[in-house]
Amino acid sequence: SRCFKMSYNNQSPGGGGDDKSADPSAGGLFTVNYKKYDDLKNMLDQNKDFLKLEAMKRIIGMIAKGKNASSLFPAVVKNVACKNIEVKKLVYVYLERYAEEQQDLALLSISTFQRGLKDHNQLIRASALRVLSSIRVPIIVPIMMLAIKDGMTDMSPFVRKTAAHAIPKLYSLDPDQKESLIEIIDKLLSDRTTLVAGSVVMAYQEVCPERVDLVHRHFRKLCNLLVDVDEWGQIAILSMLTRYARTQFTDPNKYADKPFYEEESSSDSDEEKIKEKLPKYVMDPDHRLLLKCSKPLLQSRNSAVVMAVAQLYYHLGPRQEVSVVAKALVRLLRGRREVQAVVLQNIASMTLMRKGIFEAFLKSFYVRSTDPTHIRVMKLEVLTNLATESNISIILREFQTYVRSSDKQFVAHTIQAIARCATNIEEVTDTCLAGLVSLLSNRDEAVVAESIVVIKKLLQMNPSQHCDIIKHMARLVDNIQVPMAKASILWLIGEYSEFVPKIAPDVLRKAVKHFPSQENIVKLQIINLAAKLFITNQRQTKLLAQYVLQLGKYDQSYDIRDRSRFIRHLIMPSSELANGQIHKHAKKILLAPKPAPVLESPFKGRDAYQLGSLSHAINAEANGYQKLPDFPETQPDPSVRTVEVVEPVTTDRRRPGRTARSKPPKKKSFYSDEDSSEESESGSSSSGSEDSESDSGDSSYSESESGSDETEGPDSRVSDSDKVKKKTVTPALAAASDSGRSHSEESSGESGSSSSEEESSEEEVKPPPKRQTKRKKETVNLLDLDDFSPPSVSPSKSSTSLLTPMLASDLQGLSLGGANHVEMAGTSSGKSYELLHRVTGGGLSAKYRYPRSPCIYSDTMITVELEFTNSSDSPIQNIHIGEKKLQAGLKVHDFAEIDAIEPGSSKTSTMGIDFCDTTQPLVFDICTKSRKFNVSVKIPVGELVKPVSMAQTEFLNQQGILSGMNENKGKVNVPETIQSSINKKVMEIVNVCIVPSTQSNIHRYAGKTAHGGSVLLLSIDLSESGEAKLIVNCDKMVIGSMVFKQVKEALTNA
Repeated sequence: SRCFKMSYNNQSPGGGGDDKSADPSAGGLFTVNYKKYDDLKNMLDQNKDFLKLEAMKRIIGMIAKGKNASSLFPAVVKNVACKNIEVKKLVYVYLERYAEEQQDLALLSISTFQRGLKDHNQLIRASALRVLSSIRVPIIVPIMMLAIKDGMTDMSPFVRKTAAHAIPKLYSLDPDQKESLIEIIDKLLSDRTTLVAGSVVMAYQEVCPERVDLVHRHFRKLCNLLVDVDEWGQIAILSMLTRYARTQFTDPNKYADKPFYEEESSSDSDEEKIKEKLPKYVMDPDHRLLLKCSKPLLQSRNSAVVMAVAQLYYHLGPRQEVSVVAKALVRLLRGRREVQAVVLQNIASMTLMRKGIFEAFLKSFYVRSTDPTHIRVMKLEVLTNLATESNISIILREFQTYVRSSDKQFVAHTIQAIARCATNIEEVTDTCLAGLVSLLSNRDEAVVAESIVVIKKLLQMNPSQHCDIIKHMARLVDNIQVPMAKASILWLIGEYSEFVPKIAPDVLRKAVKHFPSQENIVKLQIINLAAKLFITNQRQTKLLAQYVLQLGKYDQSYDIRDRSRFIRHLIMPSSELANGQIHKHAKKILLAPKPAPVLESPFKGRDAYQLGSLSHAINAEANGYQKLPDFPETQPDPSVRTVEVVEPVTTDRRRPGRTARSKPPKKKSFYSDEDSSEESESGSSSSGSEDSESDSGDSSYSESESGSDETEGPDSRVSDSDKVKKKTVTPALAAASDSGRSHSEESSGESGSSSSEEESSEEEVKPPPKRQTKRKKETVNLLDLDDFSPPSVSPSKSSTSLLTPMLASDLQGLSLGGANHVEMAGTSSGKSYELLHRVTGGGLSAKYRYPRSPCIYSDTMITVELEFTNSSDSPIQNIHIGEKKLQAGLKVHDFAEIDAIEPGSSKTSTMGIDFCDTTQPLVFDICTKSRKFNVSVKIPVGELVKPVSMAQTEFLNQQGILSGMNENKGKVNVPETIQSSINKKVMEIVNVCIVPSTQSNIHRYAGKTAHGGSVLLLSIDLSESGEAKLIVNCDKMVIGSMVFKQVKEALTNA
């Protein structure tokens, strides 16, 4: 059996199967080899990595040879979990090949790929994402979206790059995901890693090239990163920035040519007047930055990068600066033939419009003996375009050498090039014509034929001066066998028969003899010659004309038959048509003066396509080609590219009720809110700085989001900034204590100078131990009215929203001092999101946030608070919701129409949205009196949850029910500095309620989804030192997975 196995392997080194079984002539067409690939399957089942690696190499070799290896799919998939990196890579290559073809088998291994997304090795994570995005099955679109979002936030830039590559694949599979993908692209564009930049720009061009507003903020960053990005990314970025610049900058050559046309005909004084009348062009600094940053790439070793820079300069650069690309493009002509062909195509287009760029490099375009024909032809084209009065003698001498070449196609193109030079430069017309006539005596018939065709075109410009040439060509009719050349001679004799009246009838006589055996194009010209001579010399040619028309009447070609009958009735009308008018005008019809043909370059008109594109290469619009936009007449606002540096807001701005500090302002640090809190406490309490230092860890997370908080109302800012003052508390009551004290401090801060002094003195008198004991009270003790300000001060909406959800029922209808009612909402995260930018909205900006308050419109809806700000100089009126694009199941309760917002002021409104327990965005239009803006509201997964009060026993029972696939668990490294404030961290991410726990080291939270009411349970076990066990249970697996990931990241990165 061992010998048999060895011979079996020797017969099929590519992968095990006997090739004869697949050969129909061998009689094995209907046989089934059940032992096929058994040796590979056995090797894959072994525990030794080198056997698995050898098997995978053979399988990949089979795929490369075109053999079907799909039957090995189950055996290969099992090795995804192999620890050997090389085996894993080959397994993923195999899976990527058969993922789309074997969809059912690929779907069975989705969980394997998802585990690969969490592998510690970045290469495996990237490979898993690449394979997952290659499965073209619409049912896994949500999983692919989650994988891309995970990859977008991965620590490895290689994985983020792979996530960017997966975006166009997902977009082609499900275009409805465009809005979500645009959001991912927008975030990835902010990535400063050079490895990611090129990939995300390519994804941007595939998904949303029309969204120019996404590029504004990143334009300067992309320009500066150009030199460091990989070559593939440089090409993508240069292409995108070219299109962007054409929409954002004005044409630098708009007034460049005006003064030069006046130099010869006007004096210096007139020239100065003309220059004064013309507007002066000033290049935008960003336009100059793009040209400056792309110029070093002309030295790139990659020819595609050099070509991309060349097209950028050609389409965007001032005319006097485009010449810098000439030397780099000429350098590429030393490369491979494929590169030479593409570069010469682009140079030929450039020389048509801007001849002077390559004049200094004329000798670089001389044809070499080793050049293939298509390279020679394009070099001829460039030399012809570069021909001027000063260098035409050099070029014609070069052409004389080319005419003697053995390559007949190249000789034909050379003759055409000589004719073009004669047409373009009048001084050498006669010289070129004489040279072409000399070629008529050439031994090669192809050269003679091409010369006749070209001479015919040249003679049309001035036939009266070249009668001798026409006579000379008439003598060649009998010897020329090329149809096009013979047809050209016959056309010339018929058109200019008055110059050769004696020769023309004889030429017709000879042509009629061989009429039946001629090509169709020659037959048509014989019929035309007979008709023209019948009109001009009817006495000698009448019978010949009748004979030719009679032969043509019965010709096999319907074109010849139709032409013969038409000509007969035109010049020889019957008796019934003798009184007609058309035959009287036969001479005007047949011998009408015809304009001389214009010999144009075959590259003329290619400038309609972008230089370097596929459409430019094939001279036709390729599928997916996007036309390069025209320059705008007036430059758009350049300030959109200015990135505003968001600085943390000081305490004075957050607390308008406080008096100004007497200390001079000092430079803000990153934790400016924390610093301001320290200063304010140091003025009223000697122990204030110690408190803020001890709590710096607690407040770091909330301070990191100050950039998004700065657009909210002043009251909500107070709640966030005052969290810095809190001391470390026990985990079970941290969130409740923090929110209660937050409210009391804010109220005291707004009560005026006298009440502020009273509070300050009270804080000085109270020793720290009392504050510690106060935190150990039950949650209901947070309602101690001593902590609240006098009844004359009304608490703000945002401050009350910071109270714990457990107190919802107790706070309903509670009166503070008999005057003010506190409305209960969920623990607000305080984070706001941009809905409409002031530049896009023409002065109107909008932000939204989730206050976590009960929705008054429906139990399944989530409250969204909108804040509109008018940054313009005039009032904005009638702000309301317009057209809504609702995804399946989404419901919306519109906000009340806002009549008007005065300049510099803001207004707040609320709306209700039922997201159906999904994170799909709500897309709608915000309309004003004169304009409308398309916006989208996106919801974090934590805001889909509502808090639920639950006992510990019920929590444990529900957790036991929601096990298995409904459970996400893992270990998290939690720093000791944040273990005391872990409740606050969790509730900032998820809108949940704290479950009372009998164990101090275990924190439990409960909530339910707003739409479906699915229970969500979250527990954090801090039993092990420095490492916590995180468990999230939810029958909505997508929500549970996303919440688990976000909480894990928040605790790890805190």
